[in-house]
This record gives sequence, structure tokens and C-alpha cells, in this order.
Amino acid sequence: MSNQTAVSTPSSSTRLVALKLMRSVLRRRQAFDHAVNCCEEFSVLSSRDRAFVWLLVATCLRRLGQIDRLIARCISSPLPKAAWPVNDMLRLGVAQIFFLNTPPYAAVDNTVNLASGRMSRYRKLINAVLRRLVREGIPWCESQDAERLNTPDWLWRSWCGAYGESMARQIATVHLQEAPLDITAKNTTSILVELLEAKLLPTGTLRVDAGGPVAERPGFVEGQWWVQDAAAALPVALLGEIANARVIDLCAAPGGKTAQLCSRGADVVAVDRSRSRLQILGRNLDRLRLNAELVNEDVADWQPRSPAKYVLLDAPCSATGTIRRHPEILHLKSPDDVERAVVVQDQLLDAAATMLAPGGVLVFATCSLQPEEGLERVENLLGRRPELERFLLLPNEREFFAPFLNEQGDLRTLPAHLAEDGGMDGFYAARLKRKH
Repeated sequence: MSNQTAVSTPSSSTRLVALKLMRSVLRRRQAFDHAVNCCEEFSVLSSRDRAFVWLLVATCLRRLGQIDRLIARCISSPLPKAAWPVNDMLRLGVAQIFFLNTPPYAAVDNTVNLASGRMSRYRKLINAVLRRLVREGIPWCESQDAERLNTPDWLWRSWCGAYGESMARQIATVHLQEAPLDITAKNTTSILVELLEAKLLPTGTLRVDAGGPVAERPGFVEGQWWVQDAAAALPVALLGEIANARVIDLCAAPGGKTAQLCSRGADVVAVDRSRSRLQILGRNLDRLRLNAELVNEDVADWQPRSPAKYVLLDAPCSATGTIRRHPEILHLKSPDDVERAVVVQDQLLDAAATMLAPGGVLVFATCSLQPEEGLERVENLLGRRPELERFLLLPNEREFFAPFLNEQGDLRTLPAHLAEDGGMDGFYAARLKRKH
């Protein structure tokens, strides 16, 4: 059982919001963040209740394999298809009992009260299942292989093949915990360490405890920092010294790396095909008092006015490296998503290569743990474009990146890196150079 503490024990009405969000993610297949942003009922909750709902749903998504296995031990036959809301109600109840330390009586009673209308006839079933789990479920839960049960088979096989079973298990362990909040400072990191009561990671990222509205933290409104995972901040560093240089940032929105480039003094051209996401990028830069040229174009079709010395491509991908912060990925992504992403990544890499001036540097990055979306894409690119080569790290660079380098000299972060401090996203990045 988890020692994670529930934020509160609100009423059934608050849990109805959690139930709605579960439906949005698991039935309508919406990203959790998007579901929350579109949920009017969530927005009117108190800050305490919003925190509770967020933690409850996120815990269900992280622990769904365990939760469903516990429920299955108490139900002799599957529920009718029309009763699918009951399954989500039970999931919310189990998450509270075993993983959020909610008082059992509150978890049971409030979950039973969720069943209304045509679902009210299942109240006795919900009550019986949860009360049995309260009585008998602790040893069942403690005997579970949490890492394996909460990781889909296709991901487990992929990670075991790429990193070994021991590392796959370490990755899955990190995914079970709520991720801390990582911050990149625009200018003076030392001041923000004290202001935010943050820990300074070896990578230069500031780390604080998650929870509470981001916009209410000191320095946010003033534009002193932005949210960016420690791993996501590393690819920009591969570009080296870029002050006063023109850098093309491809697939730039929502703009964390764009902000990094601007704060390092680069002349940035930020390209993204999504108008709405580019508008978000623009608003983020406005808050940070940074400037970039924004281009609303499809990267595969767009060409710069002249070849560039620096190009950054943070390509769309399955995002399996971000599961610790987006647990819905465990349930929304499949091998088909990886296959589709690979096709797009090859197209974007070819387009990016044509933008480079002779001697120009291309950094390719994805927030994926899948080798198909990282190393394999670079190897294929080098095979079909002889004008490109790996631009390996110089001796003075290797010390900084050393903990995160693979055999080829590329960047490869894993969620288990910095595990004692809360882990980090899984990121791949390679630095390439155009020879001629």
C-alpha cells in the first residue's frame, strides 16, 4: 500500500468531477490535461478540491492495472457493458482505499453515493466489493507486482528489449509516483532557489514539490521562469554557444525550448503548424518578455529564407518518456501510434536537413522511450543522407552530459535517472552536422 496522503476527503459531488474526468480520458480518449481544461465543474472547485480530484484521477491512471486486478478478485463475472460507469466508480474507491490513505468509511460511502439514476441498482454491489477489499485486500495489494501490472505489455517488452528488465522495472517504479515540478530560470537561478524553496539539480534545473496553481508561485507572473522538465531542457544545450546566432526551432510549440533559445541570446525562428499552439507559445514568450519570430507553417513544407547554422527539431512522438507526468499515455498510446510517429519523424528530419548550411548543426529530439523514435531514426537518416554525420560531444561538454550518454554518444535520459530526486522524463537527442 502507498503512503501517499490524500489531499482531503471531499463529498461525493466532488468525486463526480473525478468520475467525469475518468470518462473523458478512458472513454473519450482525451489527454488528462485537456480533459481538465475542458471541465467546467473542475474549474469551479476550491483549490483544495481541485488538488484532490487531480491526485485521485492521476493515481487511478498510474495504478489502473493493480486496481482492476483487485476489483476482479471480488466480482465473479464481468459487469454488463451498459454498467461501465460502475467500473470507474469502483476504481476511484479502490484508489482512495489503497493508495491515497482515505479513511475506508469515507471512500466506501462516497463511492456508493456516486451511483445514481440507472446506476443506483449497483449500489449494493459497489458497497460489497469495497467493503470486502477493506477487510481482505491489504495482503492482496501488497503481493502485487505493481511495476508489471501497471505497464502495458507492449511497453514492457519494448523497454526490456531496449534497456534490460532491471531498468524497465526501475522506469516503471518511477511512473508510480507523482512527478515534482521542474523549472527553468530565465536569468538568475540562485535567486529563485531561495524564492521558490527549490532544489538545484546537477543539470541546472530547479525542482520544487508539485501541487497548487503554478501561476501563484513567486516569479511566475513576473516572467522569471517557466515549467520545463529537467530532461526537456537538455537538448538545447547540445547546440552549444548560440548567442546572436539565428536558430530555427521546428515543431516549437508550446515553447519551452524556444524560451531557452531566446534566453541564451539566440535570434529564434519558431515554426509550428498548429495556430492555436503557436498562440500559446506567443503568450508564454510575452509573459517571459522574450521575442522570437513565429511562423505558422507545416515544417515538412516550409523553407527558411536562407540556410541556417543551427536547427532544433523536437519532433512529435508517442511521448512515452513523459508518463510520470502524463499517466494517461499508458492507456491512450499503442504500437500503432509509434509507427505513425516514425513516418512523420522521417519526413521532418529530411526537411530539417535541407535547412542546414554547410557546417550547420541539427539537434533532433523526442520525448519517447521507444528506440524506433530515437536512435533508429538517426541511423536511418545518416544512411540516406551522406552529407550528415554525428557531431560528437567535445571533451569539455562530455562531463556535463556524461550521465545521460548512450554508446553512440547521443543523449538518452530515462525516468530512473535522478530517481532519488523524483526522476526525469525519458528523452532522446542526437547532434548532427552537415559536412558539405
